Amino acid sequence: MTVFTKPLDWFRTLGFRRSHARLEEDGRVLHLFRNRAELKKAYSELQDEIHRLRDRVKQQEGVTARVQEMLQDLEGRLAQPASGATALVFYQLRDLWTSARELIAQMVGDLAAQQDERERRQFVAEFNRQQFERRQRTEGALRDAEAQSADVRLKLAELTAARQRASRWWHYFKRRELDRRIHAMNAELAGVTVTLDEARAAFEAVAAEVPPEFPGLSVEARRAINLAAIAYAELLCLRLSRTPLVQMSREATRRREPRDDYGDQQACLSWMGDIARAKGMLQNRANVAAEVKVRSDRLRTHAKYRSDMETVPTEDSLAAAHAAQLDAVVGGGAPDAAAPPVLRDDTWDLHRLLLR
Repeated sequence: MTVFTKPLDWFRTLGFRRSHARLEEDGRVLHLFRNRAELKKAYSELQDEIHRLRDRVKQQEGVTARVQEMLQDLEGRLAQPASGATALVFYQLRDLWTSARELIAQMVGDLAAQQDERERRQFVAEFNRQQFERRQRTEGALRDAEAQSADVRLKLAELTAARQRASRWWHYFKRRELDRRIHAMNAELAGVTVTLDEARAAFEAVAAEVPPEFPGLSVEARRAINLAAIAYAELLCLRLSRTPLVQMSREATRRREPRDDYGDQQACLSWMGDIARAKGMLQNRANVAAEVKVRSDRLRTHAKYRSDMETVPTEDSLAAAHAAQLDAVVGGGAPDAAAPPVLRDDTWDLHRLLLR
């Protein structure tokens, strides 16, 4: 039992307990309010996310509806002989454009992979050469520091031994001289030790170096690959220069739905035969490397760039190259046919294929 010696002790104790209980209650209330605020914030964020997802679902439903309409329209066209033949010509023209673009993309990828491997090996070899030179230099400095340290320690040992032998009273002045020389030699040893530690740290740092990350193809390599891609695009166009298929396939890729402007069923069959022969001409790889090299060299003499880091030549410089020389017969091209401005016209979606 608690004994209160003064009348106010009981009231004070009661007041303290009530104050302590009130503080705990206030803490719980504050904690509940904080939890409530956090829950409201989380709920608001979830509501916003739900609205965003609903908007995305609506957009996707719209896209799906448009695709279904296109499929229904295509089914209706294919159900009729005349419109079905027109649709076949339309999609075969688009496939012709895609085939040429894939040929250029494959060549760009192959050249980039070959050049990447070559430059990567050169990068590592250059790093190894520089590291070897640094290692030889730091190793030589380390040997010199070790030799200097050993020489100073040897001299210090000789002076210390001489100091120990000079123990007679008449060696007083000799001991003073030896003490002075030992003190100077200790100072020199401290400097040599610092030099040795620095040389050892430098040698270990060079030995622990690893090749840095390869920065990627050089600007010169990307320019050469882009010129080869432009030359190949020209070559593919010239192989079809006797036909209007390049322009027709360009127009087909710019439209989403076919038009009835390829003639009757017989004309469509004739166009499909021309497209099949054109694909064969495009996929003919005979003498491609030699012809691309000749054209690339010609383009390189005229190509100009907007800056030192730019990898795509300006259209004006290539236009000057086209005007400067007429091409001979290449692949099926007409005699003295000028190279088409493939970069300016973005033929075969060339801008998407060039390396930046």
